[in-house]
Amino acid sequence: MEPLATSINSAARPGTSMHNLMHSPHRRGFLKMAGLAGLSWLTPVSHLLAQKAERTREPAQSLILLWMAGGPSQLETFDPHPGTVNAGGTCAISTAAKGIQLAEGLEHLAEEMNSVSLVRSLVSKEGDHERGTYYTKTGYRPDPTVEHPSIGAIVCHELPMGETAIPRHVSILPSQWPSRGGFLGAEYDAFKIGDPAEKVPDLTSFALPVREKQRVSDLDVVERTFARGRQKRVEGTQHRATIERARTMMTSAQLAAFEISREPQSLQAAYGNTPFGRACLAARRLIEVGVRCVEVTLDGWDTHANNHALVRERKTILDPAFAALIRDLRERDLLKKTIVICAGEFGRTPRINPAGGRDHWPNGYSLAIAGGGIRGGFVLGETDPEGLKDPVDHVSTADVHATVLTALGLDSLKENVSPQKRPIKLSQGEPIQSLLA
Repeated sequence: MEPLATSINSAARPGTSMHNLMHSPHRRGFLKMAGLAGLSWLTPVSHLLAQKAERTREPAQSLILLWMAGGPSQLETFDPHPGTVNAGGTCAISTAAKGIQLAEGLEHLAEEMNSVSLVRSLVSKEGDHERGTYYTKTGYRPDPTVEHPSIGAIVCHELPMGETAIPRHVSILPSQWPSRGGFLGAEYDAFKIGDPAEKVPDLTSFALPVREKQRVSDLDVVERTFARGRQKRVEGTQHRATIERARTMMTSAQLAAFEISREPQSLQAAYGNTPFGRACLAARRLIEVGVRCVEVTLDGWDTHANNHALVRERKTILDPAFAALIRDLRERDLLKKTIVICAGEFGRTPRINPAGGRDHWPNGYSLAIAGGGIRGGFVLGETDPEGLKDPVDHVSTADVHATVLTALGLDSLKENVSPQKRPIKLSQGEPIQSLLA
């Protein structure tokens, strides 16, 4: 885990680009003017429809990303093809949503499918773990000239800060490539913690209160002395602001959101007595106090060998936690305000290899999405069980990003300016209208 002083920056207040203020009108305002002038053809129809949908409902406020690191097999999770040779014996189960099936082993999630939609036709050109992770989390393919922010960083940058005294972007059980702030700045990196069964470290001073107060006073003297003649450099480091945010967090009552032991034993058991289950419960508690984005990682999906047994074991962890999270959010009237996504960097080959595994497959894979005004009990797309034909109604991760941003009340066409003075859209995709309820 990174030091608190460098992690706490996710509470920073979003900046406003002078480029946006001086050189381009706000996209949403421009569209209104265009419509009045009969110029609505200047923007894609999908964005006009998305904005109409946005005006008819309350936008979501938070995002939870259940990150399946390694690339889960779609055939053993959200897109089973029972009875085919490539299924390898995997059976399908019925769900609460009529006509929608899941792979066996997801019985708890099956009961919640009226709140969940499946996208079975994701396509990507990234079949490498690192590149695929980057693309899925940012909506952009890797580019050596710019580091794009993850969707969690964008959400924290674009939505109001509120009164949250703890980091607004959190990664629990982080993978090798956790979500980053990219060109928006390190202050939007996810604040990383481990198993919520353990206390968040570095939050309690080892010094007595009197000694702690003296240390802060001494530090102030050093900082003021250093700042003489170096004010721009000092402002650039954001050191003082970082220290203040860290100290505020250390004394905040909102830290209790990390303490899942405060929840009833019955609820803890429903999520599952696993690090991932505890992390999902912590995610719900964090969302309640105003955290904008929580990423929870379940690794172990890189099943080049012994695919069926490994995925079966992963599902015993994922199924109760995912289902309990959806149910818990709904019962607390939080699901309509919170978007939940379950996804990995790509899928797995339809054909089983000689080692009994499935290899990397970005040519037609799945994710699950729920909450935040997203339609439930729906399936988008269809894949060929042989993998020989392109998926029906295929979409990209960038399209999913645009859909999520729209559900959050944001304009996915808005541009932020990178340090290289390049205007970069929040998303280069198109909102998926069939998912926007």
